Amino acid sequence: MNKKMTAFYLMVIPATVLFFSFHTLPVIMGIFYSFTNWNGLAPSYKFVGFKNYLNVIKDAEVYGAYWFTFRFAILTTIIVNAISLLVAMGLHARIKLKNAFRAIYFLPNILSMLIIAFIFNYFFSNIIPDLMKNLGADSLAFNILGRVETAWIGIVLVTVWQATAFNIILYLAGLQTIPADLYEASSLDGANKWKEFWHITFPMIAPFFTINMVLAMKNFLMVFDQIVAMTGGGPAKATMSISFLIYSDGFQGGSFAYQSANSVIYFIIIVLISVFQLKVLQRRETSL
Repeated sequence: MNKKMTAFYLMVIPATVLFFSFHTLPVIMGIFYSFTNWNGLAPSYKFVGFKNYLNVIKDAEVYGAYWFTFRFAILTTIIVNAISLLVAMGLHARIKLKNAFRAIYFLPNILSMLIIAFIFNYFFSNIIPDLMKNLGADSLAFNILGRVETAWIGIVLVTVWQATAFNIILYLAGLQTIPADLYEASSLDGANKWKEFWHITFPMIAPFFTINMVLAMKNFLMVFDQIVAMTGGGPAKATMSISFLIYSDGFQGGSFAYQSANSVIYFIIIVLISVFQLKVLQRRETSL
C-alpha cells in the first residue's frame, strides 16, 4: 500500500466510524427497539412484533401531531420560498446593494434556532403585550403563544424569519447564472416584467426552486427547536409536532419503543414526500 492510499484510509476511516457510531447505529437500534416493549430504562424487554406500529396508526394524539406538522410545513414552505424569491429578485436588481445586503439577510441563518426561539418567546410574552397596552390596544395585549388559536402564528413567524436567509442566498446564486442578454432581448421584444419572470427567470432558476422546496419541506416537517423553546407543544397540545411528540413521549414519558415505531413511520413518510417532490418538480423543470 502506497503513501497516498494510506493517507486516504487515515482520513476516511475515522469519519466513517464516527458517522456509523452517531448516525447509522442509532437508526438501526431505533428500528430494533420499535419491535419491542422497552421503556428506555428497564434492563429487559420483550419482542412484540408490529404491535407498536399498529397502535401508532390508531393513536388520536399521533394524528393530531401529524395534522399540525403537515399544516405548518406546507404553509411555512410556501411563505418562505415566496418571500425569499421576492427578496432575492429585489437584491439582484440592485447590483450596488446586493453584496452588502446578502450578508445582512444571511445573519438569521447563522444564529441557533433554539436561541432565536427563546428570544422571540420573550418578545411575544412581554414586549408586544406591554407595547399594545401602552398604545391603548387592550384587545391585542396578550401573548399569542398562550392561546390555542394563535400559538401557531408565532411559530410560523419565527421559522420564516430564520429560514428565509438560506433560501435567499440560493435564489441569488440562481439569479446570477441568468445571462443579461436574455433580458435585453426580451425588452426589445416588448415583454413586461411578468412575462420576463415566467418565461426567463423562473425556468432558469427552476433547479434552485426544486432544491429550496425539497429542503424547506423536509426541515419544516422535522420542526422541533421552535416548539421546545416557545410552546412546549401547548397550549392544549395545539402546537404538538411529530418530532416533539417523539421526544417528549419517548424520552420523558417512558414510551421509547412505541415512539421508535412512530419515528420509523415518520422517517418513511418524509422520504416518500421528498422523493415525490423531486419527481414532480424535476418533471416541471423539463417542461418549462
